Amino acid sequence: MGRSVARKLIDEHLVTGRPVVGEEITLRIDQTLTQDATGTLVMLELEAMGLRRAQTECSVQYVDHNLLQTDNRNPDDHLFLLSAAQRFGLWFSRPGNGISHPVHMRYFGRPGATMVGSDSHTCAAGSLGMLAIGVGGLEVATAVAGHPLPLRMPEIWGVRLVGELPEWVSAKDVILEMLRRHGVKGAINRIVEYYGPGVATLSAMDRHVIANMGAELGATTSVFPSDDEVRRFLRGAGREEAFTELAADPDTSYDVDDEIDLSTLEPLIARPSSPGNVVPVREVVGEPVHQVVVGSSANPGLRDVAVVAAAVAGRTVHPQVSLDVNPTSPEILVDLANLDLLAPLLTAGARLHQAGCLGCIGMGQAPATGRNSLRTFPRNFPGRSGTPDDRVWLCSPETAVAAALTGEITDPRTLPGRLGVDHPALRLPESSTRGEWLLVPPLPETDAARVELVRGPNIAPLPESTPLADRLRLPVLLKVGDDVSTDEIMPAGNRVLPFRSNIAKMADFAFADLDPGYSRRAREAGHGHGHGHSDGKSGRCDDGPSGEDEGPAGHAIVAGNNYGQGSSREHAALVPHYLGLRLVVAKSFARIHWQNLANFGVLAVEFADHADYDRVGLGDVVALNDVAEALRTGSLWLDNETKNERYQLTHHLSARQQQLLAAGGLLPRLSQQRAVQQG
Repeated sequence: MGRSVARKLIDEHLVTGRPVVGEEITLRIDQTLTQDATGTLVMLELEAMGLRRAQTECSVQYVDHNLLQTDNRNPDDHLFLLSAAQRFGLWFSRPGNGISHPVHMRYFGRPGATMVGSDSHTCAAGSLGMLAIGVGGLEVATAVAGHPLPLRMPEIWGVRLVGELPEWVSAKDVILEMLRRHGVKGAINRIVEYYGPGVATLSAMDRHVIANMGAELGATTSVFPSDDEVRRFLRGAGREEAFTELAADPDTSYDVDDEIDLSTLEPLIARPSSPGNVVPVREVVGEPVHQVVVGSSANPGLRDVAVVAAAVAGRTVHPQVSLDVNPTSPEILVDLANLDLLAPLLTAGARLHQAGCLGCIGMGQAPATGRNSLRTFPRNFPGRSGTPDDRVWLCSPETAVAAALTGEITDPRTLPGRLGVDHPALRLPESSTRGEWLLVPPLPETDAARVELVRGPNIAPLPESTPLADRLRLPVLLKVGDDVSTDEIMPAGNRVLPFRSNIAKMADFAFADLDPGYSRRAREAGHGHGHGHSDGKSGRCDDGPSGEDEGPAGHAIVAGNNYGQGSSREHAALVPHYLGLRLVVAKSFARIHWQNLANFGVLAVEFADHADYDRVGLGDVVALNDVAEALRTGSLWLDNETKNERYQLTHHLSARQQQLLAAGGLLPRLSQQRAVQQG
């Protein structure tokens, strides 16, 4: 039987295990990607591991999230990241160089390679025929150190594309169609592989748009073949030598099958406040719009901004609309200028921002209260924009510019008749501007060994950890519903992310938008372990709690389906763990967060009968006995002492993950293994 692209990539990088759905395998990793919202912890983890030199073919640290410099914290962290990249042998992409995913695709991506990244949208590199997987920072750190990636073998979901996209419909509508059909849980524990004659009609950057938002489907990753379009992209980037042809065998069969006729698609839009809440644009026309934001890693190509610029040329955006342009790299601005499309944007009234993630992560561009904001972004989780009760819609550049011109949600197909705006006929250059001047290469190993890490006052040591107790007796301090995102567990934005390397201070914000009292109750219940401190000397954390309060066993959280969807930021596991979280019982978990919980020593288990979720109340005291043996045998029961009830649980933890829990997490487990090796 023939093999899919995904299966070929897995087979060629398989280290241990059998690639049988549901079984744990490990894969050799060629490349890694970190960004500044997650990379600070990764660098601290590399230091804790005693790494001398990156063991991958290519590892890159990007600065694209925390670009606002309203005080010392972000620039201090940028200096720390530069020094760490030089110390450990990583490339460094300077602030202003652009968003990690399209920059990596252009300068480092290689068909046939594997990559892990501490950003959930790492899967965008699947557009080049890579197996690129978003994971937590600890797993990226171990990959940088040369360890293989553990992974539960996913199903491979083949999506056959036929036909060609009509005018005013673009790649964003393809992934929105997938979300319309399958929702945010549709691809959990699956790799989505696109194939068929319709693939050839999509450029490499079109494929990036689709692969990027595979994260919103819950997918392990998305994969495209490496074909003539990929060769053309790499040639335009000056790296044609990196091209390798990679395609599924003709007789390939998939675990799951689907098909999309591109010619039948229409403009789609995700309503507030979920990427899975997708409807045709024609069903919501007339909704007033006050902000339109174009850019982000989900629509990062020159074409995506050029479409907007060409449509507004000679016109002015509607007076009630703020049209914000979020370029993904400085090269795009140069190319727009060379195409005579930069001036039309500015004279139409667009607001031009620096190259980076910005509004997508809640770093500026927050919308007005109660007003609709249309964005070409990947996510619209509640409050992610920085505005409580925000109304963020996700759409294509075509739908976005239609709203910018009319002041309301408008089917872009009506623009010719309504405003005389024809579909932009773009002639984009085969080769685009190159910006290697903003990439800092790794130092030679002899020079790297002499680099001292530059630590600002906000760089705190990693919190300590202790093994998971074999008997847990815990109060339920929080109960949440379905599809809770990591942005709701640990908010992002400019009030929180600057503390990304100060866990004690970040703890003030845990679940702040869902339950502002959680952090206080958790501290009162007790951490159950000691902590690191921000200055490493005084025992007090800069701008944060002292960390000296010792408590009993900690606490538990009860959750619904798809708990922890969204970002790979491991803060969503590490911060609650710092506050004493020892147990999460959910109906189901999102993949990355489930892994992150185990990596930091938090037990994540599921209700065997989802009806039992309704029986557990806030404040109930629950207990698990003989935890290690129960996990090993699968005979796992939760006693609700408050209600005198018992609930059967299930879990998907491998023997390796159970060992992590027994050690207190991945870092303590690695320390144990080093001690054994050193003898």
